[in-house]
Amino acid sequence: MNLSATCRSAYVTCVGREIHYTEWGWENHATVMAWHGLARTGRDMDELAAHLSAHGYRVICPDTIGRGLSQWSPQPQREYCLAFYARIASELFDRLGVEQAHWVGTSMGGSIGTVCASGILESTMKQRIVSLTLNDNAPQLAQAAIDRIRAYAGNPPAFDTVLGLEAFFRQVYKPYGWLSDAQWRRLTETSTRRLGDGRVTPHYDPAMVQQFISHPDDYSIWDHYDRIGIPVLCLRGADSDLVLPETVEQMRRRGPGEHGLLQVTEVAGCGHAPALNVPDQLDLVTRFIRAAR
Repeated sequence: MNLSATCRSAYVTCVGREIHYTEWGWENHATVMAWHGLARTGRDMDELAAHLSAHGYRVICPDTIGRGLSQWSPQPQREYCLAFYARIASELFDRLGVEQAHWVGTSMGGSIGTVCASGILESTMKQRIVSLTLNDNAPQLAQAAIDRIRAYAGNPPAFDTVLGLEAFFRQVYKPYGWLSDAQWRRLTETSTRRLGDGRVTPHYDPAMVQQFISHPDDYSIWDHYDRIGIPVLCLRGADSDLVLPETVEQMRRRGPGEHGLLQVTEVAGCGHAPALNVPDQLDLVTRFIRAAR
């Protein structure tokens, strides 16, 4: 798969902040917004974006503020939260001329999609999102897993070499499931920034964990989930410690689940979160999006 054949890198200002994104298949009409997880970047969506663009979709993969090549927030306590991310998403749709889109979100990206699709925070977004894929994400997340993620994300290590950082990523992201050596290398190289002392560290603002301090209930979003009236696909890593089985059962009884709009699939061999990088996962998401249009 040629990951650079139909990909371009660009920047846009949303809510006064510079946001970086990659765009795939821009000549296509139907659009997919693919949003990454808490301490990651939009480049995690490369395989999915290449696959979907080959099947006729325009795919936009943003770096959330404070991650990757997007601007770091000068007001971390106020701006690193779902409400501000939703404002960025709404303006991103406007800036890029996206009238409607399917939303695929891993972890935090799924929560952003949920609050956008509900229309509670950004009323116009309710009509603009036509399907929602939650990749190991739910309206309620296990506190023990949040504490685990916060511990490593809030204190990112630094290494003398890129290979040292890659070894760290291979360990902490082992629950992603199978990645080839080339995919691990690309994940590392697209997630690395060099510090003033020459060492390398993950490419995000450590202050983004202020979300869990200043907005401790930010990820309790049942009120948003209950207002969603579009098809939802929940991909749960079979070994996930973030999305618990009892939460999924509650999702089946509420909101889109109550109205027969929820599809749940457990992804074997993965925890938090499936990397969306192998044929079975890519085909599953593609089939869901096609059926939802």
